[in-house]
Amino acid sequence: MSSSDPTVQPVPASVVRQVDAADVTLSNPKWAVISLGSNLGNRLETLQGAIDALEDTPGLRVKRVSPVYETEPWGVAPGTQSSYFNAVVLIKTTLPPSSLLERGHAIEEAFERVRDERWGPRTLDVDIVSYQGVVMEDAELTLPHPRAHERAFVLVPWHDVDPEAEVPGRGAVAGLLDEVGREGVTPRADLELRLPE
Repeated sequence: MSSSDPTVQPVPASVVRQVDAADVTLSNPKWAVISLGSNLGNRLETLQGAIDALEDTPGLRVKRVSPVYETEPWGVAPGTQSSYFNAVVLIKTTLPPSSLLERGHAIEEAFERVRDERWGPRTLDVDIVSYQGVVMEDAELTLPHPRAHERAFVLVPWHDVDPEAEVPGRGAVAGLLDEVGREGVTPRADLELRLPE
């Protein structure tokens, strides 16, 4: 429909907020932060595919998508692997953390993620960074992510999508980012990830 149609009125922001708060597709949703990374194949396409797969998950809505950043691989000798594309998405979900983890692993497998070696190259990494302030530790999942507070490639895009965010038990993302610095996290303004329609 054309925006010049005089019968079309803009929806007031207050109504948009109410609808968003009462998102009828989700009952009592929780906010969660997901970190995405890829350093094999078509990295941008893979990250977009992961975002679309998250959005296609029942009980999950992708609310914000960060800009794309390029970073060197963590924990390996320089030049031994391709650089990563990294991004962070903010989601609302009714899935408990364990189910969200299973879904993340299923998406990784769909993109043929191989877990041969620690710090090995990968088509796709899907990590739960934070889940509604929950602090937990079991054999399968630790929340918040145990190294998120020291990784600029997580903190920089997280700060983009939620400048007021906190890492439970560690402090504000903005403060942690000041400590860690942005070195090695290169913005890729020429690349863009889309919020699913």
